[in-house]
Amino acid sequence: MKPFQMRAARAILRLGVREVAEAAGVTPATITRFETEKGGLQMASIDKLRAFYESQGVMFIEANGEGPGVRMRKEHHD
Repeated sequence: MKPFQMRAARAILRLGVREVAEAAGVTPATITRFETEKGGLQMASIDKLRAFYESQGVMFIEANGEGPGVRMRKEHHD
């Protein structure tokens, strides 16, 4: 997960740093430091944040021909 992907995921969900931090079980400073590219993340923090965002429907797109990105999972209607 790249800093811009985390910023984009949070923007898509319209959540603040504190909301995401509380839901994911990390500190707001951890998110801010990573999103502003002033520091990296420990693997445990990456796992917690990715799990939270993915539980909310966010998909992290890895680098491909168009580069990495973020999008929402397609909703399934029964």
